[in-house]
Formats: sequence, C-alpha cells, structure tokens
Amino acid sequence: MRQLTLRIDESLARRLKSAAASRGTSVNGFATSILAAAVDPGLAGDELGSLRERLSRAGLLERSIPSDRVGPTDREFEEARAAAGRGTMISDLVSEGRR
Repeated sequence: MRQLTLRIDESLARRLKSAAASRGTSVNGFATSILAAAVDPGLAGDELGSLRERLSRAGLLERSIPSDRVGPTDREFEEARAAAGRGTMISDLVSEGRR
C-alpha cells in the first residue's frame, strides 16, 4: 500500500474530518473513497455516485478516452484459458530468487 501526503488548508481539513466523522469513517477512508470516485467512474453505490456527481460538477473528473484496442478473439481467449496455470509456479520463482 502506498502513502500519500497532501498539503491542504485548515478549513478544508476541518470539513474533511467532519464529513468523515458524519459517515462513521476515518479521514483516510473517506479521502480514499473520494479519490477512487474521482478516477474510477465505474464505481457503483449511492454515496460514491453522489461523490462522483459533486466531483463532476466541480470539473474534477477525468473523462475516459475511448480506445481503439480490440479485445481477444474467442479462440485467443480459449487458448489463453487453456494455457493458464501451466507456467512455473510462483513459489518456485520466489524460492529460486532466495538462493
């Protein structure tokens, strides 16, 4: 897990703390939810949907850009599924790295 340090003014810090307390969560948990909502418009749920709406109105949501990427064909998908689990076990790779 990463740690992020932010510099925010006292007024914003008080409002953030108050909003987190009113929801029965930590400031860290509440801020994490806000940041997740800001970068992942696919999140669902009433509270996160409300946060996304606020962030959108504030112009803080980054719009996703459609991709020209084409997904795998059914055959490619089935081949990948069949090959899954046939490689070197991760425990073996870790053991090799410790020697």
